[in-house]
Amino acid sequence: MTEYIATIGLETHIQLNTRTKAFCSCRADSRDDLPNTNICPVCTGQPGALPSPNAEMVRKALRLCLAMHADINPVSYFDRKNYLYADMPGGYQVTQNYQPIGVGGWLDVDMEDGRTVRIHIDNLHMEEDAGKTRNEDGVRLIDFNRAGVPLVEMVTQPDLHSADEAAVYLMRLRQLVRWIDVSEGDMEKAQLRCDVNVSVAPAGADRPGKKCEIKNVNSIEAVRRAVNAEIKRQTGELEAGRPVEQWTIEWDDEARELRKMRSKENAVDYRFFREPNLMPVVVSEEMIRKVRAEMPELPRERKLRFISQYGLPAYDAGLLTAERETADYFEETLKVYDGDPKRVSNWMMNEILRLMHDLGISAGALKVRPADLAEIIRLVEGRTVTMATGKQLIDLVQESGKSPAEIVNEKGLAMVSDDAALREICEKIVEAHPKEVAAYLAGKETLLGWFTGQVMRETKGKADAKRAGEIFKRIMNYELEGVHNERL
Repeated sequence: MTEYIATIGLETHIQLNTRTKAFCSCRADSRDDLPNTNICPVCTGQPGALPSPNAEMVRKALRLCLAMHADINPVSYFDRKNYLYADMPGGYQVTQNYQPIGVGGWLDVDMEDGRTVRIHIDNLHMEEDAGKTRNEDGVRLIDFNRAGVPLVEMVTQPDLHSADEAAVYLMRLRQLVRWIDVSEGDMEKAQLRCDVNVSVAPAGADRPGKKCEIKNVNSIEAVRRAVNAEIKRQTGELEAGRPVEQWTIEWDDEARELRKMRSKENAVDYRFFREPNLMPVVVSEEMIRKVRAEMPELPRERKLRFISQYGLPAYDAGLLTAERETADYFEETLKVYDGDPKRVSNWMMNEILRLMHDLGISAGALKVRPADLAEIIRLVEGRTVTMATGKQLIDLVQESGKSPAEIVNEKGLAMVSDDAALREICEKIVEAHPKEVAAYLAGKETLLGWFTGQVMRETKGKADAKRAGEIFKRIMNYELEGVHNERL
């Protein structure tokens, strides 16, 4: 059978988290507004209305250009992209076609199989969003609240070759835009949208096959499913000896099916020309230096540093750098805990990430501060509290906002390690469980763990398990000596 190779490129629309829209003073975030209440003559394309570029949009776009290692055009222009959609009020979209703000660049992506793939970027350009439409009782309704919201569209080179690669690239891109604070990147809220270009050709072919575009896929898993479906469809066409037609396609994720929307447009169909109402965007070297100075260490670089500087496994480093606040929390803890970074990593992954997941909040919103985590680790290491109590303290600090030491004193959570107190508890347990004692004396030494567990239950996890085990051994050895003397 013929082997086929898929070639995939993505066009991602990243909604910038600016306060106002791209070319007017209407609020950019209108999720809680009634339809068509957050609009003005500019963002609804009224004749004679004059747009004005949002400076914060330009700065956010520059941050993304720098993060993607793109070349920044010192002068870029806005153009009109002409098409008649009901949710495009002016009959055209303001975008950047001929001279965008960023050209080239790349993003290194660590794939799930251990490979690192460099995805090259064709360009990054600023543009305005359209409105939204929905059908209700057979009537098409239009809401222009989203019209004019600032976007950066980022177009990749065709460097991806599977649905899994496309999905991982989107995950890393979503992580990046959140990390550098240019977008919330929530696909469910349309803050990160994706068009996927897919072509399939026989292995070894001189060029990729005919390209089909899947429009506005709204989740990473939907991208994975849609790309796999389109690869299967195009492969089937080629196997049947039919040419692949250049289509624009809609993916229905609920029905798990592709639907043809129209023949794919070419650039000439949009009749691009310079937007006459907007001046060029001029970016000075001083502006670039200022934006660069505000840039944080990027997530992949921070992950690699966590591995090299702290000796963390790649798995740990990946989890701790999934979000910038989590990475900051880890390093803030290390500033006040002078110990093994791997120990902090274990507490972070097992307890802090668990708490964040349970509460649905970020690391920065926790009441358990890095200093509290460091204190809890020291209390466990110093045998002031047991490991079980240390884990309990994470939740108690989050609930009360009090310090770990304060909670230990108030609730009497200090470890029970006094030999006399532990021996009294152990003797009561031995007396109450003669069958288990007999089994242990008969050679079932694994019961020692069971006896220790009874002590932990009796003390609600506060006993020094190691000391309790030693005391049980002494008691049992005494019992064994007694049995031996009786037999003599």
